[in-house]
Amino acid sequence: MTNVALGFLSAGIGAGLAVIGAGLGIGRLGAGACEGTARQPTSTGDIRTTMIIAAALIEGVTLFAIVICVLLALKAG
Repeated sequence: MTNVALGFLSAGIGAGLAVIGAGLGIGRLGAGACEGTARQPTSTGDIRTTMIIAAALIEGVTLFAIVICVLLALKAG
């Protein structure tokens, strides 16, 4: 394998891991929000707002990781 192929492979694996981690994180976040809403229905709005902010932060970090992987792949090519 050449260095270019290894660069593309590692960028693909890195992007995949970032997406899997974000999916798991947002899934756990949603599960916790559903559980919190079930336990305390009166604070549904606060829980939803906090969940949306946390999900946006997770997606922002994931997007940053994917951009870094793409930049590394382009640098290898």
